Amino acid sequence: MPADEQFGVYVHIPFCAARCDYCDFATWTDRSHLIDSYVDACITDLAQHRAQGYPPATSVFFGGGTPSLLPGDQLVRILDAIDRAPGAEVSVECNPDSVDAAKLAAYHRGGVNRLSFGVQSMAAHVLAALNRTHDPANVTLAIALAREAGFERINVDLIYGTPGETLDDWRATLEGAIALDVAHVSAYALTVEPATPLGIRVAAGAAAPDDDLQADAYLLAESLLGAAGMEWYEVSNWARPGEECRHNLLYWSEGEYLGIGCAAHGHTRDPGVAADAARRWWNVRTPERYIAAITGGTSAVAGEERLEPRPRAEEACVLALRTRRGAPIDEAAAGVVEELAAAGFVRRVEDRVVLTAHGRLVASDVTARLLLAGAVGTR
Repeated sequence: MPADEQFGVYVHIPFCAARCDYCDFATWTDRSHLIDSYVDACITDLAQHRAQGYPPATSVFFGGGTPSLLPGDQLVRILDAIDRAPGAEVSVECNPDSVDAAKLAAYHRGGVNRLSFGVQSMAAHVLAALNRTHDPANVTLAIALAREAGFERINVDLIYGTPGETLDDWRATLEGAIALDVAHVSAYALTVEPATPLGIRVAAGAAAPDDDLQADAYLLAESLLGAAGMEWYEVSNWARPGEECRHNLLYWSEGEYLGIGCAAHGHTRDPGVAADAARRWWNVRTPERYIAAITGGTSAVAGEERLEPRPRAEEACVLALRTRRGAPIDEAAAGVVEELAAAGFVRRVEDRVVLTAHGRLVASDVTARLLLAGAVGTR
């Protein structure tokens, strides 16, 4: 389905049982007493947006935080408030420690049809370094319970490059994920955010992720996941044919989506400026402020930016270059593309330029060269 025929809804659930040392997302471990009022606020917010005439959602994504901390009936209450197109994809991020058979069954009955488990690693010492609360055995159990509940579309999220993780550790994690027989794997390089416990330790002199080791880890993921039948379709994502996350594809194709909940972002077209302009907006960061705004009848939007046609087109190129489809080539600057291809960073696929595995390792630099040279079109 073309991006202009799709519409997404992202719901941010900001609650966590414990905060991972690398996380700088809008999440809290001491606000579970707000869950009921937060769910009510999300439902009210959705009703207000629905009154503005937005189309039925072709995809819904519950992210966080830990959405699976919500009781099954509470998450389904939010989902029931979302008008959905037939066959809509509905994804929920889960922690292996926070699901059980009853909750997963409630999610499945309520219309959830895709789960994404935050696995991060299959090595106990790596999980401990990240301050993750589960152990590898929880992952196997959680995915077994998900399949018993009727889920066929399951993703696992992995992180590579944790200080103390060896390439053999990472290989074992990849092989463990493949053994779970899931159809989708997301693998992200660990990044150090300044205000996190990890960032504070690194600033004080602790070991930081090693760039060369992370590059080796990425290439190993490309090799092993590809051999298991999962093809890369975005820099950090691999899937079997037809199992790509449709909601994330909507983001990468500059599609329209609503953001519901605190700190959630939305992206909608802005025909008041130009036919190909857009508006990006974001809600207040804390759950208390979000609840107060919605229950008080005021807007929860904290800020916005208008994307004029030219910068929006450049942003679309940046996102497209992260994907397997790549971005269109402006033949007037084909020489730059040829130079990058000769260096092994890109390849031409008809009239488009696509990053190679080595090109994905330096995607930001390659993209900057292409944009600076005007080598990438905006189709």
